[in-house]
Amino acid sequence: MCGISGFINFNKDFLENEHFFKNVLDDMRKSLRRRGDDAKGLFLNNHFGASHARLSIRDLSENGNQPMVKEVNNNKYIIVYNGEIYNVDEIKKDLSLKGYKFTTKTDTEAILYLFIEYKEKCVDFLNGIFAFSVYDTNNKCAYLFRDRVGIKPLFYSIKDNNLVFASEPKAIFNFPSMEPKINLESLKQILGLGPARIEGKGVFENLYEIKPGHFAIFNEYGFKEMPYWELKSKKHTDSYEETVEKVSYLVRDAIEKQLVSDVEICTFLSGGIDSSIVTAVSSNYLNKFNKKLNTFSFDFKENDIYFKSNSFQPERDRPYVDIMLDNYNLNHTYLECDEENLIELLYKAVDAKDLPGMADVDASMLYFCSLVAKKNKVALTGECADEIFGGYPWFYREDLLNSNTFPWAKNMETRELFLNKDLKNSLNLKDYSREYYEKSIKNTPYLDGETKEECKRREISYLNIKWFMSTLLERMDRMSMYSSLEARVPFADHRIIEYLWNVPWDMKYKNGVEKSLLREATKDLLPDKLLNRKKSPYPKTYNPNYEKLLINELTSIVNNNNSPINDLIDKNKILDFIKEPTNYDKPWFGQLMSGPQLMAYFIQINYWLNKYSLNIK
Repeated sequence: MCGISGFINFNKDFLENEHFFKNVLDDMRKSLRRRGDDAKGLFLNNHFGASHARLSIRDLSENGNQPMVKEVNNNKYIIVYNGEIYNVDEIKKDLSLKGYKFTTKTDTEAILYLFIEYKEKCVDFLNGIFAFSVYDTNNKCAYLFRDRVGIKPLFYSIKDNNLVFASEPKAIFNFPSMEPKINLESLKQILGLGPARIEGKGVFENLYEIKPGHFAIFNEYGFKEMPYWELKSKKHTDSYEETVEKVSYLVRDAIEKQLVSDVEICTFLSGGIDSSIVTAVSSNYLNKFNKKLNTFSFDFKENDIYFKSNSFQPERDRPYVDIMLDNYNLNHTYLECDEENLIELLYKAVDAKDLPGMADVDASMLYFCSLVAKKNKVALTGECADEIFGGYPWFYREDLLNSNTFPWAKNMETRELFLNKDLKNSLNLKDYSREYYEKSIKNTPYLDGETKEECKRREISYLNIKWFMSTLLERMDRMSMYSSLEARVPFADHRIIEYLWNVPWDMKYKNGVEKSLLREATKDLLPDKLLNRKKSPYPKTYNPNYEKLLINELTSIVNNNNSPINDLIDKNKILDFIKEPTNYDKPWFGQLMSGPQLMAYFIQINYWLNKYSLNIK
């Protein structure tokens, strides 16, 4: 994993001011150094420049440094790449038969040769997570590619004939004239959809992102983005038994493929079935080589005292982690975060993401990743299983399934609670959210002949992959890479997503049990008590001191006349709100603790506005 950045302009010769633009590249690279600081590199020619911050995972030697340049048939190609390709051995074998000679063990070299051989069709051969740019010198053409579901980020902006790209927005803002600005549309995203984002948009004015499953071409004729992968609906013809067998194979194969690395690998072990499956397969695989798997679980200090059982989170995770430890020989570490750290980390999470995010969920994940990174560089996680196998309540609860809006964020009144009257009327968040909900479901790839209920299932699955899963994947990338930790997500293997997309709901929800198909396919891996555990969300702190700290922080902010958030909010509404008891059983963006998360989100928004000196147009 790495940080990539660069720029292209066919109307300018960068070498005429070589020293200046090399410094720009280095500044862009420095802004991404948290994504990888094992090595650095830059490349600059007349029309193209690129820089790279490397986190060494494969081929730890200097042979793997980037940007990587290859000359084939008197043409130079330059690549900067962030990601991990899991089928690189097969790719190298195919390319070797075509005459390509490899000088490194990296997947970077394989991707570049694959591009030289197949051009934009190269991505069809890749199983992995990736964002990369290739510059074709002779043809004066730059390509930008992003993986199928958007696990790795790739932002860009175009201004004054300059195309500037990077793994994170902060690097783009290091290029001359690329300033962070926002408008009313930005606020609508932040307040009406946040922490989700509209696909392809970066919230900041004139900032975009290559869409998942897309690539772009930039040449003297302009910029064009095109899809290379999309979900396709077709009739599922496998029997239930065949489906179970196929899922069992796909899940295990995806996990084992993602264990490839030249450094030690660990797993996040939450005590839920998803992370437990990943841990079980990983442990069994490493045992073949007499290796013991490192695992990490996360909780909050004193949650054993303050935990409150509720309908969304009926029990703590710790007992289920202990069950795994009784059944697998793991090198386990229990990690805890306290509420004082959590407040400070709300700000660091914005630094990591360049945007407000999932509040305490982001902040705690950032903290946990920083601790894991002290022992491991690569972690496998259980992310995305719920979105693909149907684990969330909105897949099966009729009121949420038929809410006719994003079911994880349907309470728009809560989002508008702090806003002043004029802004609330200007934003009209309810209609804005409904507009993008309706646009999304119209793009759902339906199958002819399906019932109204089956179409509704397609819609909710599509929304989850395009919106909710994308948000969680972005969180995982930024929070982990801030500590130079590579987080892999086996359940997001495109083969699993493609297959599960067409599996009927009655197979995924057999006997009224969420994710029953996944449970059946992996029942040999987990003890019954864990296998049959009900879905439990990411852990929260229930310590009342956290809410007090949030109240103090938010009160201090709104009482400061220089706080930019005061242009958005009604101060009296906030001061009245913090006097009332919190509802811990009410979800906010699919998470619990709507009161504390709402306060934390506005604390993040204020910091974001201040950090980037943002003014609302």
